[in-house]
Amino acid sequence: MSELRFEHVAAGGQKVQVRKGDLTAERVDAIVNAANNHLAHGGGVAFAIARAGGPAIDRESGAWVEEHGPVPDGGVAVTSGGRMACRHVIHTVGPIWHGGGEGEERTLADAVAGSLAKAEELGLGSIALPAISSGIFGFPKDRCAAIFAEQVLGFCARMPQSRLREIRLTNIDEETVAIFEGAFRERAAGE
Repeated sequence: MSELRFEHVAAGGQKVQVRKGDLTAERVDAIVNAANNHLAHGGGVAFAIARAGGPAIDRESGAWVEEHGPVPDGGVAVTSGGRMACRHVIHTVGPIWHGGGEGEERTLADAVAGSLAKAEELGLGSIALPAISSGIFGFPKDRCAAIFAEQVLGFCARMPQSRLREIRLTNIDEETVAIFEGAFRERAAGE
């Protein structure tokens, strides 16, 4: 079970939570995978998800790419949750950080917004997202957290009647959790 570090209840009643724990163990309708374009789950969060979900994740990912082609940067793909408690994995491709001059912030915003939109399209009630691109892709954690806060709280404000009632930002390492907690506290206080 993940540890709740911060919770904000939006005007529409949606719960936005910052949590410390194992994303793959979250009991939500969907978790989000920080994927690469070919859904090859070789490292970071993607590897942890493929390991926890079992062979179904790799098999379904390969079939998705075979049918649709590579997932574009900022785009999403969906598989089952395999052996995990979640029903779905929403795979999204965040940007590799190249110093900020190649549209990385917009691509990350698209990845977060696209994941939430896909959850809404699927009629899901809960989702957990990691700090996309802030690990091996090198996106600065503070900027990542600010973009997440803007996109998640913006989604709640625009979609108060959304079926998506709980949005968790779940990360395993203390540094990322603390940075996300600070960004969400600051942004929520301004609402």
